Amino acid sequence: MASAAIFSSLRRSRSPSLDAFLAPVHLENDVVGLLKTLSTVASDIINSFSDKTPSFQKRNTRSLLRKVDLFVVLLDSVRNSGESGSNLPSTVVLCFKELYLLLYRSKILLDYCTYSSKLWLLLQNPSISGHFHDLNQEISTLLDVLPMHEFNCLINNDVREQIDLLQKQSVRDKLFIDPHDEMLRLKFFRLLNEIGDEKIPTFEEFHEFFVTELGVFDSRACRVEIEFLEEQIVNHESDLEPSASVLGGFIAMIRYCRFLLFGFEEDEVEIAMGKRVKRGKKRGLISKEIADTFITIPKDFCCPISLDLMMDPVIISTGQTFDRGSISRWIEEGHSTCPKTGQALVHKKLVPNRALRNLIVQWCMAHKIPYTPPENLGLGSESFPAAPASRAAVEANKATVRLLIQQLENGSDCGKAIAAREIRFLAKTGRENRGFIAESGVIPHLKILLSSQSPTAQENAVTAILNLSIYDKNKTRIMEEDGCLRSIVSVLKSGHTIESKENAAATLFSLSAVHDYKKQIADEEGALSTLAGLLRDGTPRGKKDAVTALFNLSTHTANCEKMIEYGVVKALIEALENETVAEEAAGALALIVRQPVGAEAVGNEEKAVIGLIGMMRCGTPRGKENAVAALLELCRRGGADTTERVLKAPALAGLIQSLLFTGTKRARRKAASLARVFQRCHYDSLHYNGLRLGLGYGFAGNSTTTGNLDSSFPAEAVSVSMSMSVSVS
Repeated sequence: MASAAIFSSLRRSRSPSLDAFLAPVHLENDVVGLLKTLSTVASDIINSFSDKTPSFQKRNTRSLLRKVDLFVVLLDSVRNSGESGSNLPSTVVLCFKELYLLLYRSKILLDYCTYSSKLWLLLQNPSISGHFHDLNQEISTLLDVLPMHEFNCLINNDVREQIDLLQKQSVRDKLFIDPHDEMLRLKFFRLLNEIGDEKIPTFEEFHEFFVTELGVFDSRACRVEIEFLEEQIVNHESDLEPSASVLGGFIAMIRYCRFLLFGFEEDEVEIAMGKRVKRGKKRGLISKEIADTFITIPKDFCCPISLDLMMDPVIISTGQTFDRGSISRWIEEGHSTCPKTGQALVHKKLVPNRALRNLIVQWCMAHKIPYTPPENLGLGSESFPAAPASRAAVEANKATVRLLIQQLENGSDCGKAIAAREIRFLAKTGRENRGFIAESGVIPHLKILLSSQSPTAQENAVTAILNLSIYDKNKTRIMEEDGCLRSIVSVLKSGHTIESKENAAATLFSLSAVHDYKKQIADEEGALSTLAGLLRDGTPRGKKDAVTALFNLSTHTANCEKMIEYGVVKALIEALENETVAEEAAGALALIVRQPVGAEAVGNEEKAVIGLIGMMRCGTPRGKENAVAALLELCRRGGADTTERVLKAPALAGLIQSLLFTGTKRARRKAASLARVFQRCHYDSLHYNGLRLGLGYGFAGNSTTTGNLDSSFPAEAVSVSMSMSVSVS
């Protein structure tokens, strides 16, 4: 009758522990204890929900509570009869065990209707009505098989009559879908369809639906609705109804109504009073809240690094699971091995462990522990593609952007910061979103906010520009906006927060993907020197942002002298000692030394050759490739002294030999060319551990050329793996 898979379509963050779906095995032979447990569960349902009226399903809720109330009366009568529970027939005990499951299912459904968002209940109205009907049918079946004649001595006639009446009513009960609720649901879809047809409903229509009919009275209530619907998209992957695309349209519509109906005042008050707490900080309180309840967290739910409850478990290449925040920091700090097993990481991709996350969520709810969904779920950090945006979502977002631009033009300082924040979030994903946001004329307003005295406004503005810049056409819009590049560099130099500076560096990296802009960025006063400083002294993420930007800029030959003048070369050489950025730093140096002035500058740095040799010894395959390429160009263009210093470096011969056999295809080619440099410098052979490697070493595909092999070293020959996240928090 009942099964462990009940309400599979209602899975969500508030799901109960799986223990709720199992009969109480520990009461198998304790009928008195079973009766007490049943009475407690039924009474708890009445006490918890009798004074709470859900937004929808009111009639079905009242009907179910009346049935549970009669079960309370029956159970109390049996317990108070004075008869020993051991005298109850086995058929009655079996029915009571089934009643235990039905009561728990009732509690789950009532809890779902009480604590779900209004709009989600509205969208699920027919489905939830079906669940109430299913419960009623199972209650009817239970009453049919319940041997009432066995209760002759245990209950009075009044109770018997009530149970008989309940049985007859349950048989007659039909599926009930409230006509008013269904009318509202259809109206909700109609509003969405109108938006998709580019017929934006009026203020009055939205006010009547959201405020008058649904009771959504303020901006905070809208935000709750949006967050709940977003949570459903995350938790329901393939069984979501309506689809994620349609649900995204509803979210976009609610976001538009939030600002249309309630403006920015409430958000401004919250920001001014400091009431809004970032999720990252809020998440840090979880462990304390668990500790305060004296609950032991299951070992499998704890991150092996932080030993705290995992909020966003992910799987790394070795098959081990860690919390995303902990393992990301571990990798950013330059580690290339699994912190639990010590195995080398084949790749650094993080795959969400959704099965474990669902179990953690269920455990948290069962123990009444607050659970905050990670902010980056379903966004850029996820490996699963987002559902395509519906036409309605696009049109609603366009309407929202128009409101946000009005706020940027005429709003208060705090309101402008909020508008920039919303644009930042809207620009996180989707080429179409980034396109129409920039076309709406938002970039000039964001440029002004870059010089804001508000750290929040500045950070939101620079991150919004970063997210917009991912779309190639927007790069031109940003660079052609008078003073915008200067303002971005200003944030890079003296931004109010570390995040603002890092995102400014990432923006320069994004913009420098266009060749024509590389020199323009390098010529901007303070750009190169500040990037060099961030590479030396920034956070792990800041160093990464800086080195990727500098690598892009180094691919333009006209930037070489300025990179030397402003200390970029020295910063890149120092970065060779940092595993996190060494690969990109070696790649940038390999490009710089292609020019004689660059080779001279690098050759004059004592640490340069040592650092590159170190990369050849223990760098990544691409890092070794870039290092040997840089050394080869140093020998070709750095002069006799530099060449001698390279060729006399300890262990170089062995490292070249190792690369000839184990390096990447390009690394082997560069190593062979470097070996021939030895020959030209009157070295007869290379010796390593008793092995003799003739300088006439025949390298596949290269044995016919000697002097001018790899004489050119185009930018494309430098191998650097780079990616930029646009889901910046």
